[in-house]
Amino acid sequence: MPVESAASPGYGQIVCITGAGGFIASWIVKLLLERGYTVKGTVRNPDDPKNSHLRELEGAKERLILCKADLLDYESLKEAISGCHGVFHTACPISDVPEEVLEPAVNGTKNVIVAAAEAKVRRVVFTSSVGAVYMNPNRSPDVVVDESCWSDLDFCKNAGWWYCYGKTVAEKAAWDVAKEKGVDFVVVNPVLVLGPLLQPTLNASTVHILKYLTGSAKTYANAVQAYVHVKDVALGHILVLEAPSASGRYICAESMLHRGEVVEILAKIFPEYPLPTRPQTSSRHPSHRYDGARQWCHRVEEVGSSPIGEECPHPAFPYRLLHCSILLVSPSTFETCSDEVNPRKKPYKFTNQKLKDLGLEFTPVRQCLYDTVKSLQEKGHLPASRTPRWESIAGVEGTAVAKVPFASRDHTWREASRIVTQPLRATALRHPAELNPSTILSTLRRKHRSNGYCRSQ
Repeated sequence: MPVESAASPGYGQIVCITGAGGFIASWIVKLLLERGYTVKGTVRNPDDPKNSHLRELEGAKERLILCKADLLDYESLKEAISGCHGVFHTACPISDVPEEVLEPAVNGTKNVIVAAAEAKVRRVVFTSSVGAVYMNPNRSPDVVVDESCWSDLDFCKNAGWWYCYGKTVAEKAAWDVAKEKGVDFVVVNPVLVLGPLLQPTLNASTVHILKYLTGSAKTYANAVQAYVHVKDVALGHILVLEAPSASGRYICAESMLHRGEVVEILAKIFPEYPLPTRPQTSSRHPSHRYDGARQWCHRVEEVGSSPIGEECPHPAFPYRLLHCSILLVSPSTFETCSDEVNPRKKPYKFTNQKLKDLGLEFTPVRQCLYDTVKSLQEKGHLPASRTPRWESIAGVEGTAVAKVPFASRDHTWREASRIVTQPLRATALRHPAELNPSTILSTLRRKHRSNGYCRSQ
């Protein structure tokens, strides 16, 4: 329980955090309040309901101030940072459009550092990413990835990894500006962050797990991924602010797993979900026929939503997706071979010793996965009990997704393929146990036809 007293680490300290409503930032705010800090959080609109979870945090009523600010509006940042002892810069856009990433990431970060220098803050902590560390195809797998490593900008650019490109460019530019302005600057580089959601909405990293649990991912990629608990990331940020000796970069990672290991762990803890049991290998269809649709679907799986009004570029998907976290697709479209052709990729080596030296004890990845799923259940993004494969996934206010059995008649699939994932009050659907495919289809058609959302051919 937060106790505001002289014994609290943050007693009398005022800190600013940019992008306060984000996944990581919300946890930083929570822990800062628990440690007695007064927090000034920047958001685009303090009155937006999506920031209401911040006001509900313990200690928020007395010591949380939400400030309207924009990364590209220097004066708004200057006002928010004024009077602060420290700054956490966590805000960063996630997009595959270069123009939407580079300017906010680079110029926004510069604005934060310049404003911090003018306010004479003690230290700025920047949330970077392992994407600014690891993305280098020329690095030997025997090399231990540490804080001295940098991603290859040409590789990121040519491969279209604009988030990693933006993070790398932004961090390098930030180091230059911090040195020029004489700002004490420290960087945290997290890997894929999982754990309980404080905000009501999904974020990109939790969709990474959700797609396996809902059955929308029929296979898992032959790839490795490092994971870390969101609470550890938040605490790591605070430790590097508080520790006088902290300097440089800090890789924030607990352990690395193959995607197959992830689904195996999830299957043992939550056997009720339709987790994939085979790796992604080769398609039974000529790849060029579905490249556009496949890329579009992967974007939805990775980011959690599609740009408003964007149509899937393949006639097999005769509908327009406006908002979703779960994709309704026919398995025959992207069906893959069931036998594993290539051996599992081996994990790369990394070190997290610098954060351990500051006293951070990392949460085991199994606990991290468990906490993520329980949070998805509690927030209504995932049904909490065993469900038939056809059941409607509807528990989150504002989202409903119809899933019908692929073994059902062809006409049922064709009908389902026309159903649009749309904003819909969860109460519009009856309890899942009372539903069947026909009920789901008729309910969604009735709710959306009047608005032109249901398209017929």
